[in-house]
Amino acid sequence: MFFDKYHEGIIEFEFTYEDIERAANDLGIALPENFEDVLLSFENYSSFSNQTERPQSVTHQTISNEYIAPRYDIVVTEIFDFTPELIRAYALDDEQALLAVVRYNRLIDTFLGLTAYSLQNHLRTTVKGMGQIEIDELYIGLDRNGCHHVIPVQAKGGKDRIGVVQTAQDIRFAGQRFPGMRCRAIAAQFMEDEVIALFELTLRNDEIKVVEERHYRLVPADRLDPQAVRDYRD
Repeated sequence: MFFDKYHEGIIEFEFTYEDIERAANDLGIALPENFEDVLLSFENYSSFSNQTERPQSVTHQTISNEYIAPRYDIVVTEIFDFTPELIRAYALDDEQALLAVVRYNRLIDTFLGLTAYSLQNHLRTTVKGMGQIEIDELYIGLDRNGCHHVIPVQAKGGKDRIGVVQTAQDIRFAGQRFPGMRCRAIAAQFMEDEVIALFELTLRNDEIKVVEERHYRLVPADRLDPQAVRDYRD
């Protein structure tokens, strides 16, 4: 189906559910009852823990770098953990836990240096030219100059990866829905040793670029190193 519609030089094309059904019938493939799940697994949506790799024949024609991975040579900043134990106990999956940790500890504020408020999580919406998307959490922020920021956040557990497709969708949604606001796209990733990686991402010449990456570890008050706190001043 991809190569029926793709030709060199185009950057996007549309297909319908009928196209999928027709291709499946031609190949003798039984589609699941909700075969939209198959599409979403390729889109790297955060609600799916087992993302599906695109065939190499397709990947070679599309995005050269599909995922953003944390670096392992960045200093980890330790800060107080304000996450309620009740929330930690009942978080249903890694993504929900990460979104809650980011929210309760105001990591968006710390990372971006502004005041941010959660507007909605798991926002299902549409983007012109892209179709239906899901934003893990959407924040609205205010900086000291009075500038308003729209902050779409995607969250990934330890085994999931930050997808540039979802980031591009988030940024384009923000541009269409909030044209007068500055978009600050954020990705959050659980790492080993209780570290959270935060990225600010931007779209330049149709490519996702990392603006900034910082790593945080949330610790109880009695585990916070006073010397490390003093060192943060420098």
